[in-house]
Amino acid sequence: MVETGIPKLDEFLNGGIPKGKSLVYYIQPGVEGEVFGMQTVYNALKKGGNCVLVVSSTIPDILKSQFKEFGWDIQPFVSRLFCVDAYNPLIGAPSNEKYVVSNPDNIEAFNKIIIGLIKELPPSTIVFGSLSTVMDLCGEKETIEAVREWNKMAMLYDHIMVYNFTAWPYSEETLKLIKGELFNAVISIGGIAERVIFGQYFGILKSDWAKEIKKSMLFRVLRPGGIKLYIPKILVTGPFDSGKSTFVHALSTRAISVDRLGTTIAMDHGHIDYKGFSADIFGTPGQERFDPIIKLLSGESMGVFLIVDSTNRTDFIRAKQMLEITKSYGLPYVVIANKQDLPGALTPEEIRAQFNLAADVPIVPAVAKDRKGVFEAFEVLIDKITGGT
Repeated sequence: MVETGIPKLDEFLNGGIPKGKSLVYYIQPGVEGEVFGMQTVYNALKKGGNCVLVVSSTIPDILKSQFKEFGWDIQPFVSRLFCVDAYNPLIGAPSNEKYVVSNPDNIEAFNKIIIGLIKELPPSTIVFGSLSTVMDLCGEKETIEAVREWNKMAMLYDHIMVYNFTAWPYSEETLKLIKGELFNAVISIGGIAERVIFGQYFGILKSDWAKEIKKSMLFRVLRPGGIKLYIPKILVTGPFDSGKSTFVHALSTRAISVDRLGTTIAMDHGHIDYKGFSADIFGTPGQERFDPIIKLLSGESMGVFLIVDSTNRTDFIRAKQMLEITKSYGLPYVVIANKQDLPGALTPEEIRAQFNLAADVPIVPAVAKDRKGVFEAFEVLIDKITGGT
């Protein structure tokens, strides 16, 4: 298996891409999807593999420099990274690369180079920066037939074939083949749009070696950082003085609270980048007069943390009330049993009994002021949001 390095995608693919298989990133026009191929290249190199990058849309040196934008240093791996230059000959410029497609608008010239390196190199990850550009230069049918041959040869020689493909208005037959039987796996990359694209997602349309995954994952592209799964809003709620603000600040890479006389009177806001996830976190005040805020934010959130003070049983009724408000929206939630370091703190199971919660509701012990349990709780909630067990 070769891992793509893209959060959750390798998990969905049962560990990555097996040798001999082909995968296409099927990208909706207007979505920043080419980075999927770049991140796959970088991760394969980082894990000790050999990579071939087929460059047809820009000068290879420019594409190599783009890795730096994402914080990826490929310099230590240059001996294992080979570029196929299919751009400089197109503009009549000399090339410094070992592999050069002499006539990039002739599919036979591509065939000669690609099949030659498949036979010559040890098992590698071969990534096409833009299959669409090859198709535009060489023709749809000609490129489809060439891809069939490349994938067949790669299977014989244990290479992995990865293609970035932007779904411009090609023929229905071409698009159907690409989403259908041409590749072993198809990863759909699209945008959520009204007048402009305001959100991006990916999901598995097809994979013949992994279980079928219908769920799509929101993502954003960070510079530096690359592809991060994006959770637009996570709600943190709970009774007064249960430790909500402390939890938000402990979990966040940056956070702000609106306080008056030591208590939150408006909202906590934090942001977290952790293990490939990027998330915005909103904490609500605990007083009943702010319940409309909880209802408003719950309706727009993807998950909820309910913070309870493990030492204060008298607030459990209020906590149950707040939990019911969020549960009414059917959101995944995790209960945080905070202040576990204090005398008289109830255990998670004792809290479960007090709340009469089902056995499958996660209750995570925590000491938010010491950042204990906060990241474990984040992982549990993310797993529930993304459909894990």
